[in-house]
Amino acid sequence: MVFSSEVFVFLFLPTFLVAYYATPVAGRSLTILIASYIFYGWWRMDFLALLFATTVWVYTFAIAIERNRERQLGKILLTLGISGCLTVLGIFKYLNFFIDSFAALIGTDAEGLGVHWRLILPIGISFYVFQSISYLIDVYRRDTAATRNFIDLAAYKALFPQLIAGPILRFKDLADQFKHREHTLQKFADGTALFVIGLAKKVLIADPIAPIADSIFSSPHPTLIEAWLGSIAYMMQLYFDFSGYSDMAIGLGLMIGFRFAPNFDAPYLSRSITEFWRKWHISLSNWLRDYLYIPLGGSRHGPIRTYVNLILVMLLGGLWHGANWTFVLWGGWHGGWLAVERATGWNKIAASRSIALPTTLLIVLLGWVIFRAENVFVALDLYTGMLGFNGLWVRPAQLLDITHEGLLTLAVGCVIVASEPYLLVLERTNVDLPSADGSATARQSIAVPLVLTLLATVTVLKLAEANHSPFLYFQF
Repeated sequence: MVFSSEVFVFLFLPTFLVAYYATPVAGRSLTILIASYIFYGWWRMDFLALLFATTVWVYTFAIAIERNRERQLGKILLTLGISGCLTVLGIFKYLNFFIDSFAALIGTDAEGLGVHWRLILPIGISFYVFQSISYLIDVYRRDTAATRNFIDLAAYKALFPQLIAGPILRFKDLADQFKHREHTLQKFADGTALFVIGLAKKVLIADPIAPIADSIFSSPHPTLIEAWLGSIAYMMQLYFDFSGYSDMAIGLGLMIGFRFAPNFDAPYLSRSITEFWRKWHISLSNWLRDYLYIPLGGSRHGPIRTYVNLILVMLLGGLWHGANWTFVLWGGWHGGWLAVERATGWNKIAASRSIALPTTLLIVLLGWVIFRAENVFVALDLYTGMLGFNGLWVRPAQLLDITHEGLLTLAVGCVIVASEPYLLVLERTNVDLPSADGSATARQSIAVPLVLTLLATVTVLKLAEANHSPFLYFQF
């Protein structure tokens, strides 16, 4: 089920909210669990078994780890528990990739090896497997207690606002909230506002831009203008699509009393790649730091080891996004720049916005090309076009997909990104700028609901006239 669909907005969500608030407090975790399983099973019921099985696995191993962490057996159990989670991820997400890569290495394909089947990638598996791993590690580290309440753990694993595409939540941050969380009208209103903003990002900006990026990335030998336009379009589409989902997830959490940490913080205004990764997909960045980079030694063993750790973590982070060499190269690209910045100190001295900001944007943009491309050859074709080797102007065949609506929406998206620090202040503080007569609060109290109501109306009308499209991070 997709957030940006009529069945979710007008059927599932209202039904769930009524059921949730009609349920006694002690039974609300069960209500969340049932609703989350319905939400996930709407796609395919059979993969619910995999989600449930991994829940039973980590529930059992966490308790066993807690009982034995003072002994060597605790570390063995932790290794087994993590290995089981990674095995599930490896089979469903990477087995096809390994088979195809091995076949290509010996000059054939999967059919030539006698493999006549393809595994389907369960939606959201990367996110709930990472959450499982962090839970086991946190129990071993004494950062959280192993819960004996299976319903709470299962509800955490399947929590539908973030189940499909994050943010990557940690049980230690939600354990107390499952036991007790505050429900207020203001909290619900704030959650509704965030949900509307996220839905608008997806429906009004990301989706209209998508045809430009899709057309150019699928067209051979794009010209200079086409290549740059397609790359910028995808850059904006991905941001508004994914940050929109995160806003909706955080908003849905607030509606039922949960507080999730922000997942984006104006990343396209970063002055270095180091800063970019503090502001883009924050929950993943923090996960990679806490459960990979620091255990590998972080920056504690000299500069060379630090650079290797940075590159290795980003390579693994790239591979986490998908079973394709393009993601590995994208991770290596970012890891390499993180190492360069650490070696030169650029991440600390990049103070000049006029130089650092466009430089960082260019590095990020070039990385998104390989990230979006179907394969390395498509990416190289785009890079060739960006250098002008395939001609300069837009070809007539492309003009059909580069609509005025798409171009206008892309321009609006760029303006929003450039204004984001100011917009984030308004969003987080919900306070208008002061006026000479001191009437800012009164004006704000009327203006904000009116603006949100108008935004919701336009978004719903747009939603009704178009077919919904999946969020881009569903594929990861």
